[in-house]
Amino acid sequence: QVQPVESGGGLVQAGGSLRLSCAATGSFFTINAMGWSRQAPGKQRELVASITSDGIANYANSVKGRFAISRDNAKNTVYLQMNSLKPDDTAVYYCNAQYKFLGDRWGQGTQVTVSS
Repeated sequence: QVQPVESGGGLVQAGGSLRLSCAATGSFFTINAMGWSRQAPGKQRELVASITSDGIANYANSVKGRFAISRDNAKNTVYLQMNSLKPDDTAVYYCNAQYKFLGDRWGQGTQVTVSS
């Protein structure tokens, strides 16, 4: 069982910033794409951002221009810099790592709460 571990969530006022980190377990495993999804109560899980091993990023329209995804391949770590946060960004954020041989693995999530 290999599972990414998220950190960096918390409570922030609207307009503030948070930086989420996700460390994938096992430096000896090959990871392809990594990404972040989020889910708020009563809503479907939404893909927020993804990034390939080559550094090509994709974003949901709702976060374009505000969030930035990056990764450190040597550390098997992906980051999500969240700026200009809005109350609508409040959700549990989940990290995903697509392992070459193990398939997709998801973290337990980290809570992000943005107050108005």
